[in-house]
Amino acid sequence: MPNLRELENAMPVAPLKLIALESAEALGRSVNNYLVDYRKSVNNEKVKNDPAFHGYIESSYLVDCECPRFGSGEGKAVFHESIRGKDLFILLDVCNHSLTYNVNGYTNHKSPDDHYQDLKRVIAATNGKAHRINVIMPFLYEGRQHKRSGRESLDCAYALEELSAMGVNNFITFDAHDPRVQNATPLCGFDNFTPPYQFMRSLLDVEKDLIIDKDHLVVISPDEGALDRAVYFANVLGVNTGMFYKRRDYSTIINGKNPIVAHEFLGDTLEGKDVIIIDDMISSGESMLDTAKQLKEMHANRVFICCTFGLFTNGLKAFDNAYEQGVFERVITTNLTYLPPELKDKPYFVKADMSKFLASIIDFMNHDISMANVLTPTEKIHAILDKYNRREEYNI
Repeated sequence: MPNLRELENAMPVAPLKLIALESAEALGRSVNNYLVDYRKSVNNEKVKNDPAFHGYIESSYLVDCECPRFGSGEGKAVFHESIRGKDLFILLDVCNHSLTYNVNGYTNHKSPDDHYQDLKRVIAATNGKAHRINVIMPFLYEGRQHKRSGRESLDCAYALEELSAMGVNNFITFDAHDPRVQNATPLCGFDNFTPPYQFMRSLLDVEKDLIIDKDHLVVISPDEGALDRAVYFANVLGVNTGMFYKRRDYSTIINGKNPIVAHEFLGDTLEGKDVIIIDDMISSGESMLDTAKQLKEMHANRVFICCTFGLFTNGLKAFDNAYEQGVFERVITTNLTYLPPELKDKPYFVKADMSKFLASIIDFMNHDISMANVLTPTEKIHAILDKYNRREEYNI
């Protein structure tokens, strides 16, 4: 656990409780296990004797809570234990389409809207008795509808405003499509984290022969929106970066978006170099695979795809075919959103586990300690790179 001494000398805001909605149940259990281990390792006599630390060390921090449905499809949230005076962290995955419920005998798959409604039901069920409410929404609800272009809704901004009015104090998200959406609730906490450390560690775990310098590795942004991520990643690794510019047909709208006409590359030569493509999400995957194909046509060596959210909305067939054709070597994505079970058996798939990182975030926030401790993982990345280059085992 990083900065353990600082945690040992800080008091919690209130007793910690974690609500993992059904959409993020597995992730919630894993996060809870890390929290239990963290708290047991604290070497502080106050924890045992001071009433202010009551409930600090528990066998589980998960709340017994559920969101049942009536036969009509209507729902409610029910707590089976008291949450009065607790520092609540509510974890959900709005992209988990695997969950179903019955409506008049028909089976419906839960959409992001259904998960959002369940979140509001849980907040309403607290009845204003929780000390503080923090929402952990890794994939920000309606985050792709963050700005208005013409006569259309501003769904993400309105959702944040609505949750703020319901009593949410802090929002925790990952790789927000546009973090400026936090301006909708300027008096609420809004923390936007990125997983470059987890990407790098997962890649180094499976690839033992990488040479990480500017002559052998390049970090690529597939579009202008992901450039900030690529620049940071490249600077930390000490390598060069490049970018693809998406040329779109703005006279046409297909499936709610303007189709991409071509990808134009801006950057140095890629011949013989390994390439890391970094982005926030894989939706259908068409754009990502097209980028990887063009990199191969530029005589890049190996292509590694790193994405925070692997949605794979069109399935995995296109990725299977591209892998067989040698278009890319690895797809590294986090477990912050639902991953299709069949993905875990693919030879190209690598999971970047975010459970420990999430537990660190929750523990730091519960103690009201500066989030700078977890926001910038530069030192940790340098540490694993140093050990990797010396071919030593690392445990950071």
